[in-house]
Amino acid sequence: MAKRSKSFIDISTLVRKNILNMKPYSSARDEFKGEAEIYLDANENPYPSPYNRYPDPQQRRLKDKIAELKDVRSGQIFLGNGSDEAIDLLIRAFCEPNQDSILVTEPTYGMYAVCAEVNAVKVQQALLTPEFDLDLETFPNTFDATTKILFLCSPNNPTGNLLSRDKIVEILKRFYGLVVIDEAYLDFAKSKSFVHELAKYPNLVVLQTFSKAWGLAGLRLGMCFASEEIIALLNKIKYPYNVNTRTQELVLDALESTMFMESSVKEIVKERKKLAKALVKLPAVEAVYPSDANFLLVRMSDAFLTHQYLMEKGIIVRDRSKVTLCYGCLRITVGTPEENQRLVKALKKL
Repeated sequence: MAKRSKSFIDISTLVRKNILNMKPYSSARDEFKGEAEIYLDANENPYPSPYNRYPDPQQRRLKDKIAELKDVRSGQIFLGNGSDEAIDLLIRAFCEPNQDSILVTEPTYGMYAVCAEVNAVKVQQALLTPEFDLDLETFPNTFDATTKILFLCSPNNPTGNLLSRDKIVEILKRFYGLVVIDEAYLDFAKSKSFVHELAKYPNLVVLQTFSKAWGLAGLRLGMCFASEEIIALLNKIKYPYNVNTRTQELVLDALESTMFMESSVKEIVKERKKLAKALVKLPAVEAVYPSDANFLLVRMSDAFLTHQYLMEKGIIVRDRSKVTLCYGCLRITVGTPEENQRLVKALKKL
């Protein structure tokens, strides 16, 4: 990969032409901003209930609060129904069906490939090293002129480890398409977010979520950070009211204090270390891989048998033994101290 000046990247050349030229749908709440006494513009039920009015389609208050927390501009934030919505919209905006492709590392989060396949976009693969890191020697051979987006999950799912920051930076300097870094598990790692690098790399996109460290998985709110130009494209093609009123209210409440998030992360990281030490001593366990996330990838002597046995005991873990480079592995989320003790106790009796 030859180096080139990032300042000359024109994002518009990567976008699908029909997306550039389309006129977006304008909802009633897009056309009127502010407060009024009487709303007769959106065909809502006029009789009072907590949720008879449509939510703010641009989530302005929530974005302002997140911008303050993340030290970015609100125009650099897209909010969606989980990170999956942003993944899907990025592929729809930048990849021409039956023509363009995305590049994923293997193993990684499966929704990148699923969203691509739903949109008739080819999936190219770059195999990670046996240590689950990027291989820059083989990387240039894994993509071509059709490759519009590279997805990097760091810390990676299902392996749990951070990808080498230096290698990611090298790719950002050389790869011409979008580089999407999924930081869903970053709160559990000792690493700085790539959100702070947005000004340096115009083709950088960063995904984060409220589902993990914030303990709000049931609300389904994902964050996407990028240049205003890229965010405007996602807003252009999203569904009008993609984040409901209750989700916006509850996340705003959660952002009033980071105490719960910080304390739970601290506890999970402590339990991760204890659980790894306990698991590695068990006869059924062959390896516990290093983790920077809230889960452990564990290689078992018989993953299928162990998975079935734990289900019978009412303990649900994820069988990842058919995933590339993860043969014989289970992915085990770090639970509460009591849950982790029950897991270890059950495995001792296996």
